[in-house]
Amino acid sequence: MHLFEGENLIQLIKTVSYLGLFLIVFAESGLLIGFFLPGDSLLFTAGFLASQGYLNLYGLLAVIFTGAVLGDSVGYAFGRRVGPRIFKREDSRFFHKDHLRKAESFYEKHGGYTIIIARFMPIVRTFAPIVAGVGRMDYPTFLFYNVLGGAIWTLSMTVGGYFLGRLIPNVDKYLLPIIAVIVLLSVLPSAIHLLKSRNAGHAPSEEVVALEESVVEAKR
Repeated sequence: MHLFEGENLIQLIKTVSYLGLFLIVFAESGLLIGFFLPGDSLLFTAGFLASQGYLNLYGLLAVIFTGAVLGDSVGYAFGRRVGPRIFKREDSRFFHKDHLRKAESFYEKHGGYTIIIARFMPIVRTFAPIVAGVGRMDYPTFLFYNVLGGAIWTLSMTVGGYFLGRLIPNVDKYLLPIIAVIVLLSVLPSAIHLLKSRNAGHAPSEEVVALEESVVEAKR
């Protein structure tokens, strides 16, 4: 969506400020309707704006971290309450079973670490806590990975944008291509998975293909 790209993203962050950032991160972290929202690029750009004096870095970190952890916790609670019935839900504009199946496959492969890894993967980060709830993962264990993953994601992306803004003169001239690189890096893990499958002489799984198509669709 163009609203979440380039100058529009910068203006959006300036307009919605801390409350809006909290709501966006909260929704993208654990609500079914949040998979299309910006993640890595939002945090990086917010960090950059903090370096330019538009936001306070410490307040920003607190807001994003809180939104990320609470969002995942709500997603987990929803998945635990709804259970396997969610896989029978019909597709709609804001829900695709392919997204859920991919997150489930990822969760089965990586276990609790999925909650950390998924933070850096568009779409998967929205559905991973829901799948953990469906699978009835022990909540204290989930909370540990949730807090750790939320802290790593928040610090790496936000502080990265902040220090780049402080270290490079006139970095605002290069911000748009930098954001484009961040978006590219966020879809890189799934692309590498696809290439490995092809190099191994095996057709990529339906889940991988579904994720690739979903990422492309969501980034339009």
